[in-house]
Amino acid sequence: MTRNKLYTLLTVLSLSGYAWLAFQLYAGQQNSGIGQVCIFKSVTNLPCPSCGSTRSILEIVQGNLLDALYINPLGFLFVAVLLILPLWIIADLLQKSDSLLKFYHHTEKWISKKPVALVLIVLVLLNWGWNIYKDL
Repeated sequence: MTRNKLYTLLTVLSLSGYAWLAFQLYAGQQNSGIGQVCIFKSVTNLPCPSCGSTRSILEIVQGNLLDALYINPLGFLFVAVLLILPLWIIADLLQKSDSLLKFYHHTEKWISKKPVALVLIVLVLLNWGWNIYKDL
């Protein structure tokens, strides 16, 4: 993937994430539920591994870290990504650097190693089991 494509994709995804969170905060203040948005859960009636991530992030924003951890630990990862990614993109653009692109390629190679991939798959499956156990 080229630098421009990666940075554009990540920028769009970050902006979409912030827009989704802003919408959820607004909907929460208006006490209006928008219903279920997880397609996987709608089809299978089971929560997906990332079910509850939005609620987890909103709990983190409100300082309720233990509640966020209980709802979905992936929320912490998503918050870190949403905070770091835009700053990293801006820094690379200002410095005319491609450190994020290099990190992306390095991470892609690292994740493709079988032992690393296996550990990550097990962690996702454990999180999925946790979501099913809680009946999210």
